[in-house]
Amino acid sequence: MTIPSVGALAGLRVIDLSRVLGGPYCGQVLGDHGADVLKIEPPQGDETRTWGPPFQAGVAAYYIGLNRNKRGMYLDLSQESARQTLYELLADADVLIENFKTGTMEKWGIGYEALAARFPRLIHCRVSGFGADGPLGGLVGYDASIQAMTGIMSVNGEPDGEPLRVGVPLVDQATGMNAVIGILMALYERTRSGLGQFVEASLFDTGLSLLHPYSTNWFANQQPPQRSGNAHANIYPYDIFPSASVPIFLGVGNDKQFALLCQCLDAPSLSEDPRFATPKLRSLNRAELRSALVSLLANREGIECAEQLLRSGVPSAPLLNIEAALQHPHTRHRGMVVTMGDSYTGVASPIKLSRTPASYRLLPPVGTPEEAKNAR
Repeated sequence: MTIPSVGALAGLRVIDLSRVLGGPYCGQVLGDHGADVLKIEPPQGDETRTWGPPFQAGVAAYYIGLNRNKRGMYLDLSQESARQTLYELLADADVLIENFKTGTMEKWGIGYEALAARFPRLIHCRVSGFGADGPLGGLVGYDASIQAMTGIMSVNGEPDGEPLRVGVPLVDQATGMNAVIGILMALYERTRSGLGQFVEASLFDTGLSLLHPYSTNWFANQQPPQRSGNAHANIYPYDIFPSASVPIFLGVGNDKQFALLCQCLDAPSLSEDPRFATPKLRSLNRAELRSALVSLLANREGIECAEQLLRSGVPSAPLLNIEAALQHPHTRHRGMVVTMGDSYTGVASPIKLSRTPASYRLLPPVGTPEEAKNAR
């Protein structure tokens, strides 16, 4: 059963064979904006169904957060009958998303070349760890291992501490976003050529693409970057500072913002100090500048001070936990929390379109294979 939809991608038909994070996130982005997405899982289900706690009705919240706006089906694609069903589904599909290990779909006779010959307009998107070829081609990659290998982990952490994984799976999610971008590019090109093409988004490539400014700094001077905690490698003050309550993040990128910061902290003489006269000098003399700002902020209430600075034109923020961020008044104003019925609450699409906004139509397909079969 196809659910009528609205949105920028209404009418687009997507078959999502992917599991875990990058591929499912890509499919959810497309579904949020109107695409008809059919998620096809193996008989044992997407493994993230078990990645908990917490669980809702026996299904991990991890899975639920990546699979709304999708219909559900189970197929064992190692079986010929299941592949025939897939062919039927692809007959009027626009996009196929998959993240099978390289060679798996080819072994089953449904690799890109075979599908392109049968469905020349199909956009075939593969999300992978390292891509299909090269020294690491076809090998398995997870977010944290890619953070380690691409250098992200090496620059994350305190200067005197160990390298740290970035707490959110930014490589997986950014790879999903790159997959969306690639799919939309291929769809646009198809309006000219009438042909589909292969879209590849790998975690390894994405991890490297996220290294700015450390990569460009290294290209310029070949000096290995050092971990700097919450501080920026190039500019200062761009760091977390203690206050009388919650810590405050300051992100000062130019002379005007620095002058405004000093004015708001009742320390205009600080902006006149020759040690801090330019962005370069503030970065070179960051230890002295940090000491001065720590003293100025010591007796100020963090949330109130951060908002005062922000309203004055100084990029700043209080350090909030997840609960406070999700319950922030601006979060509500931006419509960034979505509910469906009594059972689903999630983070809404961050992509805002004026005429064709995102919509939330389908709960994640959490049913068992038997329930999915009966639903059809």
